[in-house]
Amino acid sequence: MPLSAYWRLVRGNRNVRLLWMAQVVSELGDWFYSVAIFSFLLDLTGSARLVSLAFLSQVLPQTFFAPAAGVINDRLSRRKVMMFADWSRALIVLSMILVQSRGTLWLLFVLLFAETICYGLFEPGARAIIPNIARPGEIAVANALSSATWSINFAVGAALGGVVAVAFGRHTVFVLNALSFVASALFLRRMKFIEPHAENQFPLRARDLLDFSGITEGARYVRRDPKLLATIFVKGGVGLMGANWVILPLLGEKVFPLHLARLSDSQAGTLGMSALLGSRGVGAILGSFLGGNFAGSDPARLRRTILASFLMAACGYLFLGVAGSLVLASIPLIVAHCGGSAAWTASTTLLQELTDDRFRGRVFSAEFAFCTFTLAACSFAAGLLADGGVPVRTLAYATGALMIVPAVLWIAARRAWR
Repeated sequence: MPLSAYWRLVRGNRNVRLLWMAQVVSELGDWFYSVAIFSFLLDLTGSARLVSLAFLSQVLPQTFFAPAAGVINDRLSRRKVMMFADWSRALIVLSMILVQSRGTLWLLFVLLFAETICYGLFEPGARAIIPNIARPGEIAVANALSSATWSINFAVGAALGGVVAVAFGRHTVFVLNALSFVASALFLRRMKFIEPHAENQFPLRARDLLDFSGITEGARYVRRDPKLLATIFVKGGVGLMGANWVILPLLGEKVFPLHLARLSDSQAGTLGMSALLGSRGVGAILGSFLGGNFAGSDPARLRRTILASFLMAACGYLFLGVAGSLVLASIPLIVAHCGGSAAWTASTTLLQELTDDRFRGRVFSAEFAFCTFTLAACSFAAGLLADGGVPVRTLAYATGALMIVPAVLWIAARRAWR
């Protein structure tokens, strides 16, 4: 897959271009405000547990809401569902300006929970519509482009988020993020494409989300295909790196603060955190091209890429535990998250190839639920252990060892393709 394929796709496919532009603005704002929230919590409380709880509030609700989100995305127009999620998130993030002190911290967690529910509606829809707007030969390119864009947004947003928060204050960060969701909704509004799954459907009622029939039907569909069943857990394996949301803020604040002229300890810690998160993003950029350019849409290459990705993640975090400087910590981070991003991109392409359109919303919601559950569990456990006195380097070692588990399980899953 030549790099020119990305340009041809964006230039020649209007719907893909609009979806990509919506992704660029909304995700860039997301990483701005994540850095602002983590640094605010560490400055106000000094608690790693609260940082992990904030991340938990951003991912765990998606695990429990995913079945309903899948049914909604398979019954309604996915484009309209995504627009609703964007408008809602703009209002929610803007409301975070009201959080000023320990006494209003409860409001921050309520807003994070609400924003997470909206993200849980948006993300499966964005993945599910790609086969509807991309031509058959463009699907792998569109997935690689989406993954690369997420990674670039992460690297740029995480790096600049700390700078903007230090220079202009956290309130500016929240306003910029709210405006990014408004822009995303306006881009999505201009998309025009056919959504076969939503044709001739009965109106969706609240009780349809509670009778579990649609969820049960989706579970039976996945269980019938061993290849689909194995692939749906790949992102859950990537989620085992979830402790990084505690490890990197702690390394940046406590171990590798970036002291520049006239900066306070708090500001230096925020910049150190941004540098590490930016390195993570650089690795994810490289991984998206590995999962797209190298693997393409060939099933055998996609499977080999996933295995190599898990091993890269394991090695990266094992070496992170012994890094002696900010520069040396950045290198294994790049390797580890290159692997995580490659596995993400390759598994997305595999799932789209294996799944019928009318089940795609439920399949991607279920996959997202497994990923968010492992992310939440690992990040919360890391926060508790860090507050309990476990050194942050030990947490990095443990994350590297844990990533060997999905690699072994993926090797065992090869029998499904035989």
